[in-house]
Amino acid sequence: MNYCEGCFEKQRKIDALMEENQRLKAKLGYLERKEKEGYFGSSTPSSQAPVKANTLKEKQGKRGGAKPGHPGHGRHGFDESQADCVIRAPSEVGDRCPRCGGPLEDKGTESHCVIDIPPLKTKRILYMLPKQYCPCCHQTFQPRTPGVLSKSLYGNQLVATAATMHYLHGIPMGRIIEQIDIGLGPLIKIFHRLANIFANVPNRLIEPYRQSPVKHADETGWRNDGQNGYAWLFATEKIGLFLFRKTRSSSVPREVLGTEPLPGTLVVDRYSAYNKAPCALQYCYAHLLREVKDLEKEFPAQEEVKAFVGAMAPLLATAMHLRSLPIPDAQFYERATEVKVQIIEGMLASAQHLAIRRIQEIFHENADRMYRWAADRQIPADNNLAERELRPTVIARKVSFGSQSDAGAETRSILMTTLHSLKKRKPADPCTKLKTVLDQFAQDPTLDPFTLLFPNDTS
Repeated sequence: MNYCEGCFEKQRKIDALMEENQRLKAKLGYLERKEKEGYFGSSTPSSQAPVKANTLKEKQGKRGGAKPGHPGHGRHGFDESQADCVIRAPSEVGDRCPRCGGPLEDKGTESHCVIDIPPLKTKRILYMLPKQYCPCCHQTFQPRTPGVLSKSLYGNQLVATAATMHYLHGIPMGRIIEQIDIGLGPLIKIFHRLANIFANVPNRLIEPYRQSPVKHADETGWRNDGQNGYAWLFATEKIGLFLFRKTRSSSVPREVLGTEPLPGTLVVDRYSAYNKAPCALQYCYAHLLREVKDLEKEFPAQEEVKAFVGAMAPLLATAMHLRSLPIPDAQFYERATEVKVQIIEGMLASAQHLAIRRIQEIFHENADRMYRWAADRQIPADNNLAERELRPTVIARKVSFGSQSDAGAETRSILMTTLHSLKKRKPADPCTKLKTVLDQFAQDPTLDPFTLLFPNDTS
């Protein structure tokens, strides 16, 4: 169309105003999302979300529970043979009825199963150790104190309980010293001594981690002596390796993974520090799914974006949940191949919107790191294992504000690695197992603590 000079200028201003209006709407939408979801958008932790949505009306009033036919884990009774203690309560009324004074007949007893626990409190124990002397060879013989490390004031049960409470269950030291009546200084010394005993555990677990067919890694912030640092987790189904370092650079993954080619697959987010890992990578779909869903929130008026999100989000979610379905392997691989093909087709489809192209480029440029979950059922399409195991450390950071010294960070690294890896081996009780190991080590300090903890590990 041919415009006069005045009309052309008016049309130019109209186009500029429409473009500005669209840009301001997008900025307003971003600010509204930030106000509703928090500083990090959909990645904002629930504890920092400014506004938490109410439960949907159709779900209100509904109580969760197991599916019909599930055996359940509810309350179970027990008899005298299974009871640790049987207490026969005396009669409160005697032999006569308190109402009419008539004689009462004996109708047997009625059992009431109760599970209780004694108060967690220290007790003072004085061991009288026999001391014997041989006048012929001039040697003195005296047994070791049972259940106590050499020259220790505190028994192994107290040591194991305190370490488990703090480094496995995340109970602050202040609460521990209130419960077991011990000073903060002695408690810290106990933890440092325990770390010295198990100092070689993290290094001994590195090689089994490297050889695992599926391994995970993640990191989060951790302050040390007021300085910013990071807590790193390298995990498998049986290993939880915690490292507290001052840097977030690739030197930490290199420290654990080494430089020689390794078998298996490392599941991570897209943080560049893992890019030079000497093994195959699988990128986490949970992060990608969040980015895809954010497109619709950022561009709610764009039909192309809505169509892309509507097609891709269910496929990414299906990829993450498929391996946990109770289906045989043959059916899994068949469905996994279908989902993979559909994802590839969606990422290769022509798109005009730049935000969609950005997501597509992630899949194009990292195709070798996107679909390993479809070729091996052992490999998950998400990094939830590491995310879940790192969450208690995030909570501990909020409560304790990090470590107070390099020695404290090293002690935390050793004991968290020891206890979390021990828990994954599924002993009856990690605390009991730790106490047993300490008892054995107290009787013979030449024993290898790592072998006592993990007797089936050949590393």
